[in-house]
Amino acid sequence: MGMDKNTLIGFGLIGALLVAMFVINSNSKKALDALNAEKQRKADSVAAVMAKADTVKKNTTASVDTAKNVQQPGLPVITETEELVTLENEVLKVTFSNKGAQPVKTELKKFKKYDGNSVLILDGDFNKFSYDVISGQNQTTHSSDIFFTPATPVKNADGSQSLSFVSKRDATGKELTHQYILRPDNYMVDFNISVNGATQLFTGNTMNLLWQVEAEQVEKDHQYELTQTHMCYVADGDFDFEHIGSDDDKKFSKAVDWLSLKQQFFITTLIAKNKFSSANIAWTVPKDTSGNYLARATTTATLALTGNQASIPLQLYYGPSDYNKLKQYDNQMENIVPYGSGVFAFVKYINRHFLLPVFDFLQKHVASMGIVILLLTLLIRLITSPILYKSYLSGAKMKVLKPEVDALKEKYKDDQQAFGMEQMKLWRTAGVSPLGGCLPALLQIPIFMSLYYFFQSNIDLRGKSFLWAKDLAQYDSIAHLPFNIPFYGDHVSLFTLTATLTSLLISIYSMSNMQDNTNPVMKYMPYIFPVLLLGVFNTLPSALTWYYTVSNTITLILQIVIQKYIINHDKIMAQINENRKKPVKKSKLQERVEAMQESQKKMQEAKNKSSKK
Repeated sequence: MGMDKNTLIGFGLIGALLVAMFVINSNSKKALDALNAEKQRKADSVAAVMAKADTVKKNTTASVDTAKNVQQPGLPVITETEELVTLENEVLKVTFSNKGAQPVKTELKKFKKYDGNSVLILDGDFNKFSYDVISGQNQTTHSSDIFFTPATPVKNADGSQSLSFVSKRDATGKELTHQYILRPDNYMVDFNISVNGATQLFTGNTMNLLWQVEAEQVEKDHQYELTQTHMCYVADGDFDFEHIGSDDDKKFSKAVDWLSLKQQFFITTLIAKNKFSSANIAWTVPKDTSGNYLARATTTATLALTGNQASIPLQLYYGPSDYNKLKQYDNQMENIVPYGSGVFAFVKYINRHFLLPVFDFLQKHVASMGIVILLLTLLIRLITSPILYKSYLSGAKMKVLKPEVDALKEKYKDDQQAFGMEQMKLWRTAGVSPLGGCLPALLQIPIFMSLYYFFQSNIDLRGKSFLWAKDLAQYDSIAHLPFNIPFYGDHVSLFTLTATLTSLLISIYSMSNMQDNTNPVMKYMPYIFPVLLLGVFNTLPSALTWYYTVSNTITLILQIVIQKYIINHDKIMAQINENRKKPVKKSKLQERVEAMQESQKKMQEAKNKSSKK
């Protein structure tokens, strides 16, 4: 028994879809770069936003607070000295500056970069949170240039820590207060802004925010991490995201719940509990990929203020893109984890409600992450084995009928339409479905694609080693090449080689059992996909290529066992003969197809008769 043509077409489609998904993801940067005119327009927009953010630095007379010693009416002299204050829990360390009363550095204590250094989600001069404040007649200043007075951090009864910064604007009681609250074992920071004298400090009861954030390179492959970097948001109640491949921007005219810059495994999010009235995001990507950051995003947003004493509840998330953790916040942030998107958006439900729970259960009971993947693979192959069996059974039936199909080919070699009708009739009387091999293979596509997304997005794989792979969330490399091979890269991934080799063995075995290998296209198609794997998988996470190695090995074993020891060809022939004795029931679709074929046949016969006259 061998694999029939429909089965090979089905698996070929799976391979084509996998390759297409990789090309779409990895080449998003190139596709965007091709739009030069549009890119230049949007780059100008970005420059305008950045220029607006830096205007206050160039205007030394914009605010009385820019002096070294500031005398506010009715208040003592304030000396402008930057002070740093830290809040810290089990997972997060946040350093605040009294200049702007804002976080200037955040360290994720349980994660390390590829080079062993700490993961700093927020660090560097570019990162900023600010808003405009009226400081005099026709004068405004950025809050990031105001020196606040910090209070001593307070340990609350619930284990949380709070830190407040106060800026008294004058003796009339106008005041700004920034309060930060960090809870135990939590990556979310509550950020509350209180304003006394809002009508005098802000124009039109509106606060205009400026939020600048930078995505630092954390993983070893800058280019691949960039393909996994997105700008995410919830606008008008719906989640969406933008790929960051080149300079671009996004404008929102409707209410925005939150905005987030997401790299491969870590995110920075600004959340407005009362929603932003409007927002505009502009992001830039460095031209040189050797830089230490992936992208920079500048957001301008508006918040409506109510009354002269206003309170603005915000939140800041600095942490991992962990689905289970993000789900706890109940604000759609779990959608940031890309478990499925585009035409394959539906596979996120397979990942969330099946693969992730099973994966979490296995990793709690198994120490080695590589063994966890192996066990997960065994479970998936066990579940899909009935589909595989039906595919091979269909191939066996096709092989039994091959002599009769060959006879029909010979009889109707000059009339392909008649041959097609007689072949369908033969399959129907024998109880064989022509799609029996193709459909089972196509039904496996959701599993293939869900795992493709799962192993690229699951942060629990990060930093876990197995055999020679030091990090299952990154490609494994056993050799670095002194040159770059187009479509392959500059390194050798051993798990990619094992995945390719096992795929090739499956193809060779299938070809040796194929009932019809005279078609040159069908003859060489099974070899094309394994070769493509070399380039497609070489930069993908080693967890994915290890999975395919195990899956291919199991598939090959199952194929041999099913074909050699389970499928009984004599029994199949006897069943076909029994089917031929039964009255044939036609479906409405079959009746329509046959009627169409019969009509075309009569038209062809009439055409032939008229041509002979």
